[in-house]
Amino acid sequence: MAILRQMNAIVGRNLRAIEMVGVLMRIFSFSLVSWLGPDSPFLFVWAFNTVDAVMLSWCAILRKDLAYSILNVFWIGVGVVGMLRAGGFSH
Repeated sequence: MAILRQMNAIVGRNLRAIEMVGVLMRIFSFSLVSWLGPDSPFLFVWAFNTVDAVMLSWCAILRKDLAYSILNVFWIGVGVVGMLRAGGFSH
């Protein structure tokens, strides 16, 4: 628990920067799909998108922002499904 408290403190001190990086990651991943279409590296895009969803979820939870917490936790689930499909692990 001490490690989690320390990590929360670090994220809390850098909340705005982490959120900005997460938002820029999200914009980049969806722009890549938009530009490349079917030639997109979908596994990379979904993995990248899932990382930004974790970052944004963590920030929203620390802010106690229920709407954005739900939205970004949902995106983590979407990302996991996307990675499984892009990796050929499901049909």
